[in-house]
Amino acid sequence: MSSPMDYCLMVFFAVLLVFVVHANAAWGVPFEQNYLVEYGSDHIQYFEGHTEVQLTLDQTSGSGFGSKGGYGSGFFQMRIKLPDKDTTRILATFYIISVTSIHDEIDFEFLGGNESFILHTNVFTNGVGGREQQFSFWFDPTADFHTYKILWNDHQIVLFVDEIPIRVFKNITYSGVGYPTQPMRVEGTIWSADWASNGKPVNWSSAPFRANYQWFGIDGCQAQTLNPQQCHSPDLFWNGQKFWDLDANQRKAYENVRNKFLMYDYCLDRARYPNVPPECQLNG
Repeated sequence: MSSPMDYCLMVFFAVLLVFVVHANAAWGVPFEQNYLVEYGSDHIQYFEGHTEVQLTLDQTSGSGFGSKGGYGSGFFQMRIKLPDKDTTRILATFYIISVTSIHDEIDFEFLGGNESFILHTNVFTNGVGGREQQFSFWFDPTADFHTYKILWNDHQIVLFVDEIPIRVFKNITYSGVGYPTQPMRVEGTIWSADWASNGKPVNWSSAPFRANYQWFGIDGCQAQTLNPQQCHSPDLFWNGQKFWDLDANQRKAYENVRNKFLMYDYCLDRARYPNVPPECQLNG
């Protein structure tokens, strides 16, 4: 675990980030404006004028929601408070996924356990995944809300936690590496996943498991076609040049969090990938 000083340094770097934080578009927007319940409607509760949603999992059902439309680019964000108690085999999620049969996906997945959550991330392009990176948390994600963001434009994908970039995936299709191009929906779910616990069973005595979500505004380009070139317009703030790369302060925060909290990186797994995947040398 990190010391309080380590955490203060990370917050210091985060405060120095010079890109504009577009939180106002997401804050205070009621759930129904942009989202629909996908399953488990009787396992969902609404608070604060429907600006906060609580997803519940018990032995009868999980629950989940998705955006009404698909998006061709954007800066997607959600504030999430994860369930407490023993959450072994419990999986809460925030991700974007393609609306077509071509599987593109960018994931935040929160893997529960009997002591703490693991932050699991993955990127799928044209049906190819296997790009897992996992992090330990430097805070208690069950104690309060924290912000999780997905930047996706024609230049890069960046995953953020509380303004700290934790993962970068560049558009390097010139090297033969796929990149998400399909319109994608925003989704959030809670469910029980066999693969998330190495075979350990759910502790149903800790149920029900509840994950709370806020910020239902969407900074995204609604895709009107299956090849939404209009979503690459520089008039959309997340496509601006300052969102093409991490700046110096973001780079410091990125390197700090990865040096201290990265638990697993597919790029370093020689048993699984004897040859280093080509994107690994360019996404650091």
